[in-house]
Amino acid sequence: MIQLTRLNNKLLIVNSDLIKFVEQSPDTLVTLTTGEKIVVLERVEEVLTRVIAFRRSVLQGLSQIWDPSSAHPSSPPSLAQSPGPPDPEPKK
Repeated sequence: MIQLTRLNNKLLIVNSDLIKFVEQSPDTLVTLTTGEKIVVLERVEEVLTRVIAFRRSVLQGLSQIWDPSSAHPSSPPSLAQSPGPPDPEPKK
């Protein structure tokens, strides 16, 4: 999600995954995959910078739980340290 500003100076939070096009002519027009069009104060370059920053933050979060020594993601620490449920009956 990124924060943008409508022409009336009202803040708007946009799901950046829904952005289809960003055009400058002369105002910045953001077209969403839903067909909705939003005119914002930020220039195209600023919208792009915010989308990239948001996606980097998401990927950095993924890299913290990904185990680079294997092809499989590691378990989050809270799950990896969990002892699991106790055995219902002792084995004989």
